[in-house]
Order: sequence, then structure tokens, then C-alpha cells
Amino acid sequence: MGIKLKDIEWIKIKQKFNNEYIIDLKDVIFTEIESLNLPIKKGARIAITAGSRGIDRIPVVLEAVISKVKQLGGKPFLIPSMGSHGGATAEGQVKILKELGITSETVGAPILSSMEVVKVDNLNNVDNVDNGECNLPVVMDKNAYEADGIIVVNRIKPHTSFSADIESGIMKMMVVGMGKREQAENIHRFGTKGLKEYLVPMARKVLETGKIIAGIGIVENSYDRIFKIKAFKPQDIEEGEKALLKISKDLMPKLPVDKLDILIVENMGKNISGTGMDTNIIGRLKIHGEPEKDNPSIGRIIVLDLSPETKGNAYGIGLADFTTKELVDKIDYNATYTNAITSTFTERAKIPIVAKDEEEAFELAAKTLGVQEKDDLRAIRIKNTLELDEMWVTPAVYMEIQSKS
Repeated sequence: MGIKLKDIEWIKIKQKFNNEYIIDLKDVIFTEIESLNLPIKKGARIAITAGSRGIDRIPVVLEAVISKVKQLGGKPFLIPSMGSHGGATAEGQVKILKELGITSETVGAPILSSMEVVKVDNLNNVDNVDNGECNLPVVMDKNAYEADGIIVVNRIKPHTSFSADIESGIMKMMVVGMGKREQAENIHRFGTKGLKEYLVPMARKVLETGKIIAGIGIVENSYDRIFKIKAFKPQDIEEGEKALLKISKDLMPKLPVDKLDILIVENMGKNISGTGMDTNIIGRLKIHGEPEKDNPSIGRIIVLDLSPETKGNAYGIGLADFTTKELVDKIDYNATYTNAITSTFTERAKIPIVAKDEEEAFELAAKTLGVQEKDDLRAIRIKNTLELDEMWVTPAVYMEIQSKS
């Protein structure tokens, strides 16, 4: 017989997270930059970074930084700082910025896009894949290097592939973003070791060039609104980023319980997370040689569909145990496999068991868990791993939530 989806009683719940956010971004950004007393001379060419992620009101943020630099006498310009994204072409990276609402017109400064890089240093005595020693070159976007100064602007948040004091943020953008395709591939070929062990030393090498004049860190709340913006002098970036990462982790949304039999995810995609489903939410990494997270512990994950925005890129599908024919029929295998090979985390692109529809996927998942009674089943249904303020839960989960309140 087994437990069938139609027999499950679902209870809709709402979670409340911190919804504080900055309303007047321009005022805050001006105040933060003014506090640094930036060494910008009249006519100095200042490069400002722009990444590929959809950050809350990012055109407004960049326009404010640009306006302040102009006010201080500088001549600002934007540089796409997104590693190999956009098909690893200058035109592709400009296109990504345009999709985010970032154009010369919206921010008030030219965009200089190039994949050309300049070598600035080496990271010495790096273990290579053959356990020998090699020198890892440290490179930087040529347009940025030729500027009189660089302001690095990025969101600070937990990474989906590793945990450390520094994860996704200003220092990663200095290395992977500004290093374009060459440096993105160089560091990713070491897998998580490259990100955990080499990212910060490489960022320090970039700082030693003296080209970075400021870092601006952005922290979003659980509803993807800007909660905090902080500007740092170069020497304060590393410690400042550590502090902002702690705030970001505290603000992250999460599932209401730590142990589940089944999690149903309606949509996955690159617009939701770099891994389609945020690994910090579902508690799975799927990286060879890396231990899995302790919490949350989820027996089976079912993912039902791809978001339209992901355009067929199903990287992260391997984090699930079951999926549907509807999802699989939409996969762009070239985009998915390219993403997996570039990241080196190929397990995340493996297709899970494919069911004909949601009902069959649920029945198979329940059958493999050995849960006999529907009243005992601990399951949650979410829209995606970004939107966790509303969800559907089974009575067993609801009772646990009630016991905590």
C-alpha cells in the first residue's frame, strides 16, 4: 500500500524572520564612504566592481557609490567581477549586468568589460593535485589594475560549498570575481580546498598591490532586503568581513525543525541559489571527500520543477533524491554540466530517481524510508529555499513546532 500524497493532511504555517532593512541606501552609503577619507585625487580613475548575483537594489547601491566617487573628484567606471559567468565573455558579462538592471545609464558611469587579466603575484608552495608543489598565479582584471584605485562592492553571505571565517563576499570577489575566468578556474580546480585554504591568502596578495582603496560589504535579511552596509579601509576588510558574515548567518532563514523524513521543494534554480537549492537550508553538500552537514537531517528530498529564470540550468539537481519527468524534460544539459565541471563538484549534477509526477515521487520517497503510518510522517513542502516564510507541514512536524512555542 504505502503512504500516498492524497492521504496527507497539510497544515499551512508562517515563519517570522527579522524584516529590518535600510530604506535610504544613498544616505547610508554616502556616510560610510565619507568615514573612510578615501585618497581620491581629482581626475583619478576608480574601478567599482559589479557581480552577477541579484542583490537587493544593486543598481541603487552602485549608483550611490559612483555618485560619491564623482563628488570626491574621481572618474568612476564599473568592471564586471564575476569570474567565468556570462559564458566567460566580455559581452556575456555585460548582458548579465543588464539583466540585473545595471547599465551605464542606470548607474551613471561607463562599464569596461574584458576577460583580460594581469598577473600581480604568486601564491607559493601550493599543493597541486599530484601532491607536488606549485605556484598559483594571482591575477586581476586588466581594467581594474590600470585604474588609480578599486572599490570592491559585494554581498556577504554563507557559501554553499564550504564553511569558514571568510566565505562569499568582498575577498572572494577580489580573487574569483576580479580574477575572471583564469583565476576562477585556477582556484576551482582545487575544489573546496582552494576556497577554504587559498582564497584568503590570494585576497591578501591582491590587497598588497595597493590597488584596493575600499571594500563595501552588504548584508541582506531573510527577505532579501539590505539589512546592513559597511565600508572598510583595505586593512580592515578581512576582519570586517568576518563580522558581517556572522550577522548574515544569524539572519539566514531556516526550516522550523532539524529532522525531517521528506522535504518537497517546488522550484530550484540559479536565481534561487548557486546550487539550485541552498545547501545551508537543506543540510546537504554532495561534495566528494567533504563531510555532510549535521543539521538539518532530511531523509528524502523531492524537487518538482526548475524555475523559469534558471533557463534549464539544473546544477544542484544531485542534491535531491527524487525528481519529476516535468523537471528533467526542461534540463539544459550543456549549461548544467558546464556549471558542474567548472565548480568541480560533479555529484551535484547527477540526476536522481525520476518519477512520472509529484504523486509518484512522494510515494516512492515514503516507501524507501520505511514509515508505515501517515500520522508519523515528518514532511514539509516549500516553494524554494529562498522563500521560507510560508510552507506546508504534516501534523507530526506541526506538533513539534507547537511544543517549542
